[in-house]
Amino acid sequence: MRVIAGEYRGRRLKTPEGRGTRPTSDRVRESLFMVLEPWHGTSVVDLYAGSGALGIEALSRGAARADFVESSRDAIAVLRDNLAMLGATDRTTIWPLPLPAGLGRMGAPLARADVILLDPPYGGEQARECLEALASAPLHAGCRIVLEHHGKDDVPERAGRIARIDTRKYGETHVSFYEPREAGDPAAGGREA
Repeated sequence: MRVIAGEYRGRRLKTPEGRGTRPTSDRVRESLFMVLEPWHGTSVVDLYAGSGALGIEALSRGAARADFVESSRDAIAVLRDNLAMLGATDRTTIWPLPLPAGLGRMGAPLARADVILLDPPYGGEQARECLEALASAPLHAGCRIVLEHHGKDDVPERAGRIARIDTRKYGETHVSFYEPREAGDPAAGGREA
């Protein structure tokens, strides 16, 4: 797997062995990162980080910092190697936490996050649980939450104050975009593209 654009463009990333992680395809990554531009100066949280490919792509495109959350020891070792190889350890933190339970320990990174990248195992259950946990987190109004999921997964339109604003389809892979809403704000329409 390679970084698609930016400072680290073309750099090859290690990926964990086995089937415990599912890398995001180049096509989905390219589209996702173009939708979320500009990246300059943003703070990113990469949940279920695996190799760190999503958070690293954000750093490559100009994000100021990235916090990576991963519970697999093998994946954490690969992520550490990738960040060291790129010279990006000074603007990153790895949180070896289980999700969604570990989100309760992520107050400061979630409060400063401009983008939260959420790539849980397919099925929908962990996605729903993470969105519900994020609804109680100290997210700022401009934060964007990006959920990669299978098209057949049952993911919610709303989870507490978190509302879906858009869904993009790439074959069986779907990417849903969420934002926190203040009390009294109407629910988003869940537009699909």
